[in-house]
Amino acid sequence: MTSPASPGPPRPTSRDVARAAGVSQATVSLVVGDKWRGRVSEATAGRVREAARGLGYRPNLAARNLRLGSTRTALLVVPALTNEFFARVYTGAAAVAAEHGFGVVLYPSPDGTGPARDPFASARAALDGVIASSMAADALGALQGAGLPLVMLDSDPAAPGPAARVNLDIADGMRQVTEHLLALGHRRFLHLSSSVDTWTFAVRARALHAALGGVEGTEVRTVAAALDVRAGREATERALAAPGPRPTALVCDDDILAAGACKAARRLGLRVPDDLSVTGFDDLALATAVEPELTTVRLPAEQVGERGMSALLAVLDGRQAEPGSLPVRLVVRGSSAPPPAGQAV
Repeated sequence: MTSPASPGPPRPTSRDVARAAGVSQATVSLVVGDKWRGRVSEATAGRVREAARGLGYRPNLAARNLRLGSTRTALLVVPALTNEFFARVYTGAAAVAAEHGFGVVLYPSPDGTGPARDPFASARAALDGVIASSMAADALGALQGAGLPLVMLDSDPAAPGPAARVNLDIADGMRQVTEHLLALGHRRFLHLSSSVDTWTFAVRARALHAALGGVEGTEVRTVAAALDVRAGREATERALAAPGPRPTALVCDDDILAAGACKAARRLGLRVPDDLSVTGFDDLALATAVEPELTTVRLPAEQVGERGMSALLAVLDGRQAEPGSLPVRLVVRGSSAPPPAGQAV
């Protein structure tokens, strides 16, 4: 007959941590809950953290959440799961969330653009807040109706509703693309725009036209396409086959559209970049998978997610979210070059 296994050592409690650090249990709760700033000194917070590590203390989040009426769960709403950009946004948000004992549930809006339905019987009962990436605020009516804090990423700064915003300097990205192509000598442009009606794509169009508007002798034509390679290819083929002088530079709203544009050029017997320069936007993995590799604008997607989650945590804690737009950067690769001889300024 085997004897029953002896119980392991008792799980350390906040009282044990308080005793080891020489502080009150209330102070331990403030430090563990990351609400100590302005209430507890840096030295005391460090002493509590060191005592907790030494004892192997882990807070009982289930009991804490029940007591505070909090689930420590955020919902990240994205237009689609198939775009690498949103996967990287999630990675950044989840990393910050984990540091603060939060979880992030990823939820794609139906059909890519909304409106997003409440994924739970009651979002208020299941969530502490919502982060929405690259979506119109009015697509989130069901979730906003739950009265939860909302943080919008890459969205119209003039739209009402969100408790905080995190934006990229999209307009500056398009200006960088335009200035690069103008410096190479291009004056005839085709803008392959996304047919998705969101703020981020509207900004790209406005910035492109504003940058070209003050340069004498420039021409720009816009054609729209759905956000997939085939649609980008078909729209580009039609545009390049149209009568009149052919554009020397294609400015694409997205790397996916740019990949389609490169396929269209090859099918029409044109060489990129010798006959036609092509630029993208986002700097997805696709940008270096095509040949030649894409000149594109790098968007710091993980940092967007990190700032978004940090903003939600600030709102929940009654603090101001960090202001300012995140900078973006043009990455010049092989798909852009001067226009063909005789077509430069």
